Amino acid sequence: MQSTRTFTDRLFLFFKGLGMGAANKVPGVSGGVVAFVAGFYEEFIYSLQKVNKTAFKLLFNGRYKSFFNYVNGRFLGILFLGMVVSYFSVSKVLDYFLTHYELYVWSTFFGMIIGSIYYINKDFKDWNYKTITSLAIGIIIGVSISFLDPAKENDNLWFVFFCGIISVSGMTLPGFSGSFILILLGNYVLLLVDSVNALSDTFYDIISGNFDFIRNSERLQMLKVLAVFTLGSVVGLVTFSHVISYILKHYKNITISAIIGFIIGSLGVVWPWKETIYKTSEQGEFLYDSTGKKIVSNYTRFIPELNSETFLAIAYIVLGILIVLALEWYGHKTKKVNA
Repeated sequence: MQSTRTFTDRLFLFFKGLGMGAANKVPGVSGGVVAFVAGFYEEFIYSLQKVNKTAFKLLFNGRYKSFFNYVNGRFLGILFLGMVVSYFSVSKVLDYFLTHYELYVWSTFFGMIIGSIYYINKDFKDWNYKTITSLAIGIIIGVSISFLDPAKENDNLWFVFFCGIISVSGMTLPGFSGSFILILLGNYVLLLVDSVNALSDTFYDIISGNFDFIRNSERLQMLKVLAVFTLGSVVGLVTFSHVISYILKHYKNITISAIIGFIIGSLGVVWPWKETIYKTSEQGEFLYDSTGKKIVSNYTRFIPELNSETFLAIAYIVLGILIVLALEWYGHKTKKVNA
């Protein structure tokens, strides 16, 4: 599997990792959708499933090359490298566009999700009462999640560990946005903004030869929170992959129809025309994160007026659909070349 990849394939895999990383950070968008549409979802789940007892035995016995090959290490390594780079680069650019061109960014994502629904559904022919019921349940769950009220921030380490487990659902289950779930759990800013910024500041301090952060209790708490969140994410990623792999093997059609439902349901979260609700203090003042941004609480959605801005947003929706169709075209082209 690993040896058949050309340099171009590995480069595009890295870019797909960038896409997954960026998607995972945006509330309402699922990195799993990127994996599904880009054609490597099943390999991703299969590779994560290989992180098991056999893999740990190989690792602890010093058989590193066997361990690397067993878990499809080249594939996972390139993909996760792309995700990590994305968190500290592409996602920053995305944050900028969300701040200054929010409507058009959401419109593009909305179009990409519509394109994803088309992509997944076009080859799915096994519609019956079971798969239709699964589709309906997926839609209901997806829509219901988008209208839940968020909880308050909680830095209890056990809860942070739980957040880590839940947040990776967006990587393993297309249509479920891990970052939006973190908003609902009240910990989006704590785990994906404050703690990541604390790590960035710490790296900068170390490079600069400044170790004063060792006496900064708030910084150390943030680093501890990030470490526990990362551990929970790893546990969740491996656990979910085993569960998803099992149900894909035994209930593939039902699972795919549920995934289509989840993705349809997620359209409510990424609906472009919405007003952001920000968290406020008891005195009614806006609350800000460590970067000076207002903390998002939830969204209220509305039907837009027909004007030039709306028509431009629709154009971006079409652009999002075309991006997915282009990915599909590239995937078919790659398969033909490899064949």
